[in-house]
Amino acid sequence: MANLNKVMLIGNVTRDPEIKYTPKGSAVTDLGIAVNRVFTPEGGEKREETTYVDVTLWGRQAEIAGEYCKKGRSIYIEGRLQLDSWEDKTSGQKRTKLRVVGESFQLLGPRPGGAGGGGGSSGSGGPGHDEDYSERQPRRESPASGSGGFSSGRSQVSQSPIEEDDIPF
Repeated sequence: MANLNKVMLIGNVTRDPEIKYTPKGSAVTDLGIAVNRVFTPEGGEKREETTYVDVTLWGRQAEIAGEYCKKGRSIYIEGRLQLDSWEDKTSGQKRTKLRVVGESFQLLGPRPGGAGGGGGSSGSGGPGHDEDYSERQPRRESPASGSGGFSSGRSQVSQSPIEEDDIPF
């Protein structure tokens, strides 16, 4: 029997993430995103509904999110669903919560506050400079750049040097 557990969401970060560390030193952060849906029911009047989703990120993903994800920022998340269950200490009832475990994410749109914002970084995050943070496609130093530039891990059509404005941090 085939199985698939894949989630893709685009929404806005609802709160600044807070990085925590496990006793073994692994970074973890929980962030909330709001996903909007606009639809027209039979009555013809446009309506909007918002779904709030909790997302957990681990490792380097958590650290990057803690540094760059701020409340209100648009984000694309890929991950999987996970059902957590526990017994409520006060009432003794069994509780469950469905969450997304993020495997990769991409910050969308310009950086809030204009160029150079976020984490004391240099470079521009202007329109069209989406930032991709993926465990499956880590950024590596590009031998073609020779100046400490980074590559997304994807095949490149040309071997032109990467400009400082192309670096998302």
